[in-house]
Amino acid sequence: MAKDRAAGSSPKGPSGNSLASFLGDRADEWQPQLAAVARRFNQEYQREPFDLPAEVTEMPIYQEWQAGLLTAKIASPFWDVAQPKKQQRCLDIGCGVSFLIYPWRDWEAVFYGQEISQVARDTLNARGPQLNSKLFKGVQPGPAHQLQYEADQFDLAIATGFSCYYPLDYWKAVLTEVQRVLKPGGMFVFDVIDPDSPLAENWAILETYLGAEVFLEPLSTWQDLLKTHKAQVMKKQPGELFYLYRVKFS
Repeated sequence: MAKDRAAGSSPKGPSGNSLASFLGDRADEWQPQLAAVARRFNQEYQREPFDLPAEVTEMPIYQEWQAGLLTAKIASPFWDVAQPKKQQRCLDIGCGVSFLIYPWRDWEAVFYGQEISQVARDTLNARGPQLNSKLFKGVQPGPAHQLQYEADQFDLAIATGFSCYYPLDYWKAVLTEVQRVLKPGGMFVFDVIDPDSPLAENWAILETYLGAEVFLEPLSTWQDLLKTHKAQVMKKQPGELFYLYRVKFS
């Protein structure tokens, strides 16, 4: 989702506090975090004010966030490690409004999305077909560990900007689901926070006050997790806050 924060022009919509409505009886131990992340981004997409203490609003990182300067520092250019190709079937998990702000039409790749923010999902489903109805295949509601797609469907899966909001146990389930929906040999691009980044601690504080707790895990822990899922790192790229990986499952 962080990759889509620049799109603050989304129209007003419903409050979006109904995550459980599509989780239904699938609600599980991660539901509180999922609901918190959905609320946090619905509030930002709707441009509703956040009630923050003075010690947070006085932080330089908050000033950058308010001015729209932070996005360029924290967005992960997933196309640098795996640019979607013509007619590839691509799944953008936690897509926000990705199809509206990235050059999917230039790539001519077929776009599918999944998103827990109701506001982002409704906005993209309304506008996406107007941009290109052949490439845009819609956004499904749901969290990353319960992908609403059939097995062996995608050439590329993308999940950037939200790994930090969930514990590693959650990401074990995400990796299992991503592996299920990828075609054999398909690629998965995702990012994780580099806890040694100068931005990491203050950004985690800001996000926690915005309503979504941040988990700071060592990069070595993520690499161990990938090994347990037989995910081979094909390419990696450091950023100012997030570290990008492209992996292939064996």
